[in-house]
Amino acid sequence: MGEKKSITLKVKKLPHFSGPLPEYKSALASGFDIHACLERPIFLKPQERGLIPTGLSFEIPEGFELQARPRSGLALKKGLTLLNTPGTIDADYRGEIKILVINSGTEQITITDQERIAQIVLCPVFQAQFEVSESLTETSRGEGGFGSTGV
Repeated sequence: MGEKKSITLKVKKLPHFSGPLPEYKSALASGFDIHACLERPIFLKPQERGLIPTGLSFEIPEGFELQARPRSGLALKKGLTLLNTPGTIDADYRGEIKILVINSGTEQITITDQERIAQIVLCPVFQAQFEVSESLTETSRGEGGFGSTGV
């Protein structure tokens, strides 16, 4: 097995924060769980959206981003998912992390204080240098899109 790689990620507890800090739930997990930080439960009707505060902000190292992703168990059991998956948190953002969720189920759901509502993945970022070109390299797919490769 290879050596585990890690990087320091500074986290700031905001004045309204309570509960545990984020943590990885298994040795090889790519995402750490993040908790709702709520004064009172949030009720979401089917297809209703909500912005869930976490009480935390991060200092993301240059060359990285955080990606907020749904928790598969919540998506399967409750129909709770993230609306803009993955939600990008840029390295220069220092505000509170808030998770944009939607109830994609058929029943009202309740989000409670300290519920694990999303997972966050630290990802490397490369910025493109744009080069205008009159032609692009040919491929077998060409301009085919939106189902062009089959079912």
